Amino acid sequence: MTTISASCDDPKDVYAAACPCRDMLDLLANKWSALALGALEDGPCRFGALRTRLQGISPKVLTQTLRRLETHGLVDRHVYPQVPLRVEYSLTALGRDACVPLAHLRTWVEGNIDRFPGAG
Repeated sequence: MTTISASCDDPKDVYAAACPCRDMLDLLANKWSALALGALEDGPCRFGALRTRLQGISPKVLTQTLRRLETHGLVDRHVYPQVPLRVEYSLTALGRDACVPLAHLRTWVEGNIDRFPGAG
């Protein structure tokens, strides 16, 4: 699991080896993180619905992904005290902001997949 570094000489230089920007880039550029954030753009979602939407993800990886996103302030986890317990995940303001460039990237990939050798 990647840990976000506490400081670096220039916190805005993603090319600097010690910059915490790299850790955030690693988190956001992760396939499952990007897809989970995108799946939550339409509103709060339960774990099972997210797992159905994110075809191919294992429950373990989805749990790890959601925990990382929650730890870094991109996703909120809300537990409803019912029997059985109901848990919903939703985007924070920071998560909604992150969805903007990620949505552009998803759209670009879908529109250009046929241009990649060996893909599509």
